Amino acid sequence: MYAIRLEYANGIAVVTLDLPNEPVNKVTAALRDDFALLFNHIEADPSVRGVVLMSGKADTWIAGADIDEFLTLRNASDAEALSRTGQALLARLEGLAIPVVAAIHGACLGGGLETALACRWRIATDHPKTVLALPEVQLGLLPGAGGTQRLPRLIGLQRALDVMLTGRNVRAKKAYQMGLVDELVHPSILREVAVTRARELADGTAKGEHEMKGRGATGALLEENPIGRAIVFRKAREGVMDKTHGHYPAPLAAIAAVQAGYQHGAEAGYREESRAFGELAASEVSRQLIFLFFATNALKKDPGVSFPAPQPADVRTLGVLGAGFMGAGIAAVAAQQDTSVRLKDTDVGRVGKGIAAVSEVVRERLKKKQITRLQYEDTMALVGGTSEYTGFGRADLVIEAVFEDLGLKQRVLQDVEPLLDPFAVYASNTSTIPISRIAEAAARPGRVLGMHFFSPVHKMPLLEVIVTPHTDRDATVTAVAYGKTLGKTVIVVNDSPGFYTTRALSAYMNEAGHLLDEGAEILEIDRALTAFGFPVGPVTLLDEVGIDVGGKVGLVLGEAFGHRMAPSASLRQVVESGRTGRKGRKGFYLYDEAGKRGAVDPGVLALLPSGAQRQSMAAEEIVERCVLSMVNEAALCLEEGVLRSARDGDVGAVFGIGFPPFRGGPFRYVDTVGARRIVEQLESLNGRFPGRFAPAAVLLDHARAQRRFYPAHGHPLPGQEGGR
Repeated sequence: MYAIRLEYANGIAVVTLDLPNEPVNKVTAALRDDFALLFNHIEADPSVRGVVLMSGKADTWIAGADIDEFLTLRNASDAEALSRTGQALLARLEGLAIPVVAAIHGACLGGGLETALACRWRIATDHPKTVLALPEVQLGLLPGAGGTQRLPRLIGLQRALDVMLTGRNVRAKKAYQMGLVDELVHPSILREVAVTRARELADGTAKGEHEMKGRGATGALLEENPIGRAIVFRKAREGVMDKTHGHYPAPLAAIAAVQAGYQHGAEAGYREESRAFGELAASEVSRQLIFLFFATNALKKDPGVSFPAPQPADVRTLGVLGAGFMGAGIAAVAAQQDTSVRLKDTDVGRVGKGIAAVSEVVRERLKKKQITRLQYEDTMALVGGTSEYTGFGRADLVIEAVFEDLGLKQRVLQDVEPLLDPFAVYASNTSTIPISRIAEAAARPGRVLGMHFFSPVHKMPLLEVIVTPHTDRDATVTAVAYGKTLGKTVIVVNDSPGFYTTRALSAYMNEAGHLLDEGAEILEIDRALTAFGFPVGPVTLLDEVGIDVGGKVGLVLGEAFGHRMAPSASLRQVVESGRTGRKGRKGFYLYDEAGKRGAVDPGVLALLPSGAQRQSMAAEEIVERCVLSMVNEAALCLEEGVLRSARDGDVGAVFGIGFPPFRGGPFRYVDTVGARRIVEQLESLNGRFPGRFAPAAVLLDHARAQRRFYPAHGHPLPGQEGGR
């Protein structure tokens, strides 16, 4: 057998899954073939009384399906057949006459968890690396190997729907509490306990088997009758629609498959599951989400410079300059990765507030029982504060997060640089100011770059690393590697005002401002763009980011790019009025004391050029103008070499500035709509608003040649740099 090792322990077959030449176990065609051979072998050998399934990988049991295999599926029928194959294989596992024990250490995801669900007994290690999940919805799919039917029977309908519809990881202790696993053990005794349990199950002497089953069932009174279940399904659908606005069909399909099993029996449920899997796998939404999966995985292996890449320095000590919201956020994520942090600000009071903000972020994990009290204390012990520069001589990396002012940033760099090790990397967390301008104050400009984190730091997944023509390659590699250590998806861009993400987002926000100039309704603008798929509308986002911040960004980019990026009159006038948005409880919308958004503030309308008299505008017009502003600016960034690839542009837009994931990103969107159609729309808009929508040359070239940024079929990443 190719991916399976087989040993025997007094009548118990210990099966070790170990896919050759792969870092993790995946459900591949080869592994499915091996399972079929294994079942034949076990059924033919009467001496085998039980089976233990283990993993030969360090921190993974089975990480899920082989996503590459999905790219070979030609249509919905192929995908449905793949699902049926998986269902049949796990039905055979479930139906073995002897007990099978899943001995789980590490990630047990997707098809891995579906395999575990088909086993008689599940033992998991009580270890941080052990997590269980059905993340298929994140790829626009649903569990296709029986998960929609087995999971509700095991842990109850409501909990099963939560696991399937969110795709979130369930830690081992929580999995035990909800009945998803039957036992928790230390990793060192996993095999021993699993073999013992398999023998006891074979003998009928396992204690607590019947009592433990169903331990996780919740809301039994509600779930055990048709009327109660109908309420659960209705609430689940309403929750999905509220979160997805109907853009993601997979969660609704998963609900339908579970419901089919309850209403018409398991066989009907399996049929609906495989049918829906086939339909979803052939959908545009799934294709775009799978692209993002491959793109983010490719970035994990990207050192940020061309090969051969130098080795990154090991960042043991981090210096953070500025203990405000962003500085404290950076310190919090760094300390949670066991980095010693020196947090510096101008006075002790500011430092104290910064450390308190770090504590609040870490304490939230303690409240959620994701860490222990000891882990919380160990993390906080790594964070030290100072109003001087004591300890910065030991820093391997310094991240400056002071106020967005060029003069201030240059002075801070000049102050700290003489104290640093000559090989330390200095990064500015700026969203707009060119790094080359900041580096003008440096004695060692090769050690200076940008690390643009997004707010809030502990939640936002993207990190934009900005390099200048003078940045040393090893400095780039160190910043990129450390960003990955912090759990970030990292893109590297070349220096330019606003870099990539701020520049593309500003074009989008600016166009919303021009719509306000023309009298468009504030709510209509936000609703049109959330209907398109953005998480919030541009006017709400401006309030969230801070109107004052938006005003400063607008000035920098307007100065750099002229008429195309000049701030709208509406934005200028609201900035001048002193409104700051949600943080000041006074913006385009009203806010209560808790910061919750209310209605449009009537007072803001008097500040707009067109006054309080608003006019209705078609959603199509709003979407076309705002979205194409962003898309065209992204294309200009690629054309000018700010972006290294279309892939980086798409990942940056989705993970950094909220471009709808189900649309793949600006460049995937161009491929979907067609470059020729995009250019036609831009040229029409540019005729109406001269200078704001002139199509990027790269879009004109793609339209003329009928070329795409990505291949039409096959792997979604080759050809990603077609725009350069």
